[in-house]
Amino acid sequence: MEFDAHDGMMRACVERLGEKAGSQYAAMARPGFRLERATDDAPATGRCRLGGPSLLEAGTPWPELDGVPLSLYAVLDTDALAPWLGDFLPTRPGLLNFFFLDPDLPYEEYSRLDPYRPEAWRVIPADPARAVETAAPAPARSHPAVPVHATRTITLPDAWDVADGDVAYDENQYWGASSLILTHMGDLDGNTAGHHCAFGWPDTSYSSQVTGRDADGPAIHLLQLAEDAELDWGWGDAGTMYFTIPAGAYAAGDFGRAEARTLCC
Repeated sequence: MEFDAHDGMMRACVERLGEKAGSQYAAMARPGFRLERATDDAPATGRCRLGGPSLLEAGTPWPELDGVPLSLYAVLDTDALAPWLGDFLPTRPGLLNFFFLDPDLPYEEYSRLDPYRPEAWRVIPADPARAVETAAPAPARSHPAVPVHATRTITLPDAWDVADGDVAYDENQYWGASSLILTHMGDLDGNTAGHHCAFGWPDTSYSSQVTGRDADGPAIHLLQLAEDAELDWGWGDAGTMYFTIPAGAYAAGDFGRAEARTLCC
């Protein structure tokens, strides 16, 4: 669920859930961005872009899976995003390069690989001062470079990312915290399905949890990539790709532990 301002988000939560549960749910809000194609009126945010060559430090090997290079899908300039993220960005990773095994590789290449292995995706930081453009080696595809403008938003988790201990609810009336959120917040127009987004919480279009949990709490959502005909990418019927990272790894700046998954209808 996406909001333009904190006051409106807090008001909606309290009005619909009551003072206690509403305040608890509002406390789960995270700053995020909707990534839109840059225009003259909304210029690119730093070096944020979709597609194009990677921005890696010289000497950084191109990531691969069993000898097959991954494809670059996006670069986020966290220095440009930091003013809005504030304390939600505990380290300064600089540029983040997002790679994934291209599902449109020639069949003979793709069929011998395991796209569910952690090596099938990668998030690689780079120092902006030392990063250089690096073209994708064949057979990885190189998508057109599309600079993006990052529009600031405030997001709340969808019902599937809320655990029973997160908010107070009447156990005689609801089967769990997810039921409470679905009943009272589910009709809010504001999910980000079909959009490219960074940070915040992922969209509400699937009855599935995207951000898992461990002892450090819910995972951090890094990037959501929707189908994009102009860039010629997609992941099944109305598919979306999500990159997340365990909260502890995020706090330590260990992006080698980032995870990726795709969901489709």
